[in-house]
Amino acid sequence: NKGNYEESDMLNEKMGKLWARFVNRETVSYFIFGVLTTAVDWLVYPLMRWFGHSVAMSSIASWAAAVIFAFVTNKLFVFQSYTFRPKELGKEFVSFVSCRALTGAFTVVAMVVIVDVMGWNEWIGKVAVSALSLVLNYIFSKLFIFKKTAENN
Repeated sequence: NKGNYEESDMLNEKMGKLWARFVNRETVSYFIFGVLTTAVDWLVYPLMRWFGHSVAMSSIASWAAAVIFAFVTNKLFVFQSYTFRPKELGKEFVSFVSCRALTGAFTVVAMVVIVDVMGWNEWIGKVAVSALSLVLNYIFSKLFIFKKTAENN
């Protein structure tokens, strides 16, 4: 039936456009550097503990190392923002750290609600909250931190 083929072609075309919009150099590199950022966090934390630092200090240091790593890699490789004037660089950095602190606070609150209030399994909650935080961090980075302008394009 000719009508079925046309509908199928239209669906394939729409799916292809959707795939291209969400699976591209930027999103794939964001995912890769996100995994590497997590690795930085998970490597710095035990290293700090091995050197005798407290859980709190080790957590702060590993978070800070991960955020700095994420800022540099997101700026240069994911969003290809090559503005290095101190004013713009400072604005990007402060915005990036602020957004990461906001999603970090969201993660803590969401985990307490999901696990302690709703009674969900903690690892299911962790996966769900981490996925949502990943998406929020990408949106914040793309729309507010490393947004493309005619000047930095």
